[in-house]
Amino acid sequence: MTSRRSLLGAAGGLSALAVGALTGCSSGAGSRDSRSSAPPAGGASAPAAPAGAVASTAEIPVGSGKILPAAQLVVTQPTAGEFVGLSAFCTHQGCIVSQLRGNTIVCGCHGSQFGLDGAVQKGPADKPLEKIPVRVEGDGIVKG
Repeated sequence: MTSRRSLLGAAGGLSALAVGALTGCSSGAGSRDSRSSAPPAGGASAPAAPAGAVASTAEIPVGSGKILPAAQLVVTQPTAGEFVGLSAFCTHQGCIVSQLRGNTIVCGCHGSQFGLDGAVQKGPADKPLEKIPVRVEGDGIVKG
């Protein structure tokens, strides 16, 4: 079974090969030196999550979070080093939350808003997002 991470890694590798091939065709001075292990401009600035992790700790901003639809999870970092796992399913009608606006998790279906701890800030939802245990392993965040 191919995981999403493996698929994305392969796609990233193919992208890197394509960029390398195009760079090799350029006539700019130093084109050979421009091929480094650093991500290309505009690429992801956060390192990839280690194997088995749903995200890397660097992907989760302090005072905000990240929605991980494939894992059906929202991971927040209310304060530095404190990671909270929440179900990505809104408690109103079960839609997957769609946005993080600063420190507010927003469900796009009916406008419910939740804090970084999952508490309801604005209805129509009247129950908090379910807490999902997460832990830090190395540079990664692991569910469970």
